[in-house]
Amino acid sequence: MRRDDDTRRRLAALRRGAPWRGVSLTTRILAVNIVVLALIAFSLLYIDSYRREVLGERFKRASSEAEIAAEALAQANAGARLAVLTSIGQRQHLRLRIFDGDGALVADSFTLAPPSFTLEDPARQPWYLQAARLLDRGMDWLLLAPEVPAYAEPQGISRLENWPEAVQAKASGSTVVQESYAPDRTPLISTATPLGARGSVLLVQQNARDVTQSVRDARQTLAIIVGVALLLTVYLSLFLARTIVQPLRLLVRAAVRVRLGRDRAVVVPRLPDRGDEIGLLARALSDMSKALRERMDSVEGFAADVAHEIKNPLASLRSALETLDKVEDPALRRQLMDIAGHDVQRIDRLITEIAEASRIDAELARTTFEPVDLTQLARALVDNRQRRGANRDCRLELACEAPAMVAGVAARLERVFDNLLDNAVSFSPPQGVVSISILASPEAALGVAPETITVEIADNGPGIPVAARERVFQRFHSLRPSAEDFGAHSGLGLAIARTIVEAHDGSLTAQDPLPPMKGARLVMELPAFTPPEEDEG
Repeated sequence: MRRDDDTRRRLAALRRGAPWRGVSLTTRILAVNIVVLALIAFSLLYIDSYRREVLGERFKRASSEAEIAAEALAQANAGARLAVLTSIGQRQHLRLRIFDGDGALVADSFTLAPPSFTLEDPARQPWYLQAARLLDRGMDWLLLAPEVPAYAEPQGISRLENWPEAVQAKASGSTVVQESYAPDRTPLISTATPLGARGSVLLVQQNARDVTQSVRDARQTLAIIVGVALLLTVYLSLFLARTIVQPLRLLVRAAVRVRLGRDRAVVVPRLPDRGDEIGLLARALSDMSKALRERMDSVEGFAADVAHEIKNPLASLRSALETLDKVEDPALRRQLMDIAGHDVQRIDRLITEIAEASRIDAELARTTFEPVDLTQLARALVDNRQRRGANRDCRLELACEAPAMVAGVAARLERVFDNLLDNAVSFSPPQGVVSISILASPEAALGVAPETITVEIADNGPGIPVAARERVFQRFHSLRPSAEDFGAHSGLGLAIARTIVEAHDGSLTAQDPLPPMKGARLVMELPAFTPPEEDEG
């Protein structure tokens, strides 16, 4: 009871500290995989660095183009300057303006020739471009990108002082690049550079739609990859959850039915097609439930046998005691008292044997095995039985090899010998002989360490019929002659002996007798003791 309370407290503590308590396994698998995928999705953020890198390269190119155009215009004569201005604007898709030293507009490529580019009206563009602009704004907000002003053409476009970048270029004597957003939110790059030595300034404008399109294409490609990965992750997560959760649910339902005990024939699925850990778990649970069911059946059968065996002497004892008050004859009263005493002894013997049989398994499961010499054990036991007179008028003949070492519990192995000898002596005829042989496996003759030790106990009694050679090891089963004192044996001796031997990883069987013996021959085989290997060095 205390152990169960401790277990409940530990489980409760684990639940209190578990952040996933109450969450199904399917949800956990999905959550873990989607979290990992969300981390991958943040790779979309690299698009911003890609955009900045592309814009930086474009600013450098715009600066170079403006300076090259200014150099070409400065070297051209007055008559060819307008032609050069128009040619550069048409070829490079630029708008070029020249301001003189007084800040007045001298030339504009868009007035000398048709415009090489136009600013798109967002209201006339298809919906997917509007959605793309909305996504651009969302990414800028998410990344805390610096605000880029919207392009607004100055009212006095013919004066240099209305163009801040041109004013700055004239004042600093160097090229100045400025970015703004066109109405469709594409970059509009304005570059101003000094033109000649008279204070003239060249203002170059270009609409870098290709930069925006390149960034959008990269982001779309990555978004498609992440989306496909998301779908595959969800599908594979559900598949993984189904392959894990469904068999676990089957095992849980079967385990609950086994625990409730409503269906004794319930079968825990073994999942033979699964070679993974769940398959191993299923087969382990199936074997465990089978062993548990067999143990329960054994306990129930043992309880029924105990009740039946105790009921007979109790009934006899009750009858003797009830009759005792009605009998006046001293001889008959003495006979009834003898019957009552015999029944009490029989009940005491039964209870002792039953208690011994019940605790053997648990005791041996907790005991550490030690080396035991069966030869020394058998000799000491034979001498002890001879002194106690436990052999009646039978003679015990011991033939053994020294040493015969096994790993086990000496007291329990002595109990096996004692039970087998009691059985042989009880079935032996007057002046009978009981043979005890202890042999090592054949490889011992070749100087090799034996694998097994064999113990044979044979007598000259009536023997055990072939059909009954397995039943004699069942509890309360006995093939006693009718002339034997009723109740002198509990029927548990051989059952206890086999239980102890099997707990030592051995076997105990009844086999055909070997000449000159003619009765029962019980053979016990135990693994030979193997000393542990010593560590080298």
